[in-house]
Amino acid sequence: MQFAIPHAPRRVRFSQVPGAVGRLVRTVILGLLFMAVVGAGAAFAGRFFIKERDFFARAEEVEGFVASSKLPPPEKRVDAEATLEVLYSVDERQYTVNGVRTAAEYAEGLGRGAQVKLLVDPSQPDKPREAQFARAQSGAINLLPWGLGVGALGAVVLFLRELRRTIRAELEPLRRGDLVWLTPDGPLPETRSETVFPASYYRKDVKHAVRARARPGRAPVRNGAKVLAAVIPREQDWVRVIDEDLARTLGWIR
Repeated sequence: MQFAIPHAPRRVRFSQVPGAVGRLVRTVILGLLFMAVVGAGAAFAGRFFIKERDFFARAEEVEGFVASSKLPPPEKRVDAEATLEVLYSVDERQYTVNGVRTAAEYAEGLGRGAQVKLLVDPSQPDKPREAQFARAQSGAINLLPWGLGVGALGAVVLFLRELRRTIRAELEPLRRGDLVWLTPDGPLPETRSETVFPASYYRKDVKHAVRARARPGRAPVRNGAKVLAAVIPREQDWVRVIDEDLARTLGWIR
């Protein structure tokens, strides 16, 4: 076996690395599925925002009266919610609605018969909202488009970052990684799945303990008990074992 390994950086094409294209395709498919989920969530949130915006555009302020209230325990009322049963009229029609949300600290000062301001959409008069509580919440809702934009941008950045990471993980150890003769801590396991095993190598009389990753079912390039490996740049505790098939594809052995 004759070695003809060029110095780093070495010319390595993505298509030369066995299995790399398949792993990239899987990453793209998973990324697109993730983007689809994010898109569905954004569409749902967008519909909710439009619905809320339309409500506040159409809502009219109506006087109502408290029939009853349901409050949390006194020690839990700070920043908590309560519900009211309210009586009110729209277009001379009387309504009694239970479960109208409001702030607990506000509701504890409302007795039976107390007057409250309600926001009522004329197209849905039986779904009032307590005006003060609803307007306080609308401020957060108005930030929703910004949140959707940031979330969509973050999803795209994450997708592109994962693509870049996948490509670099396949190519950088071969292009720029230092090639070393690796001594496994024990016999290599006989398996058809990807193998990760502890090993070590020496550089300038200093022993470096690493974790080695080997492709399934491939014979590594050997030198006695040692195997050829590429140290992964920026991850000095990981190395990639160079098998004979890969080395021949790259023209490193003849």
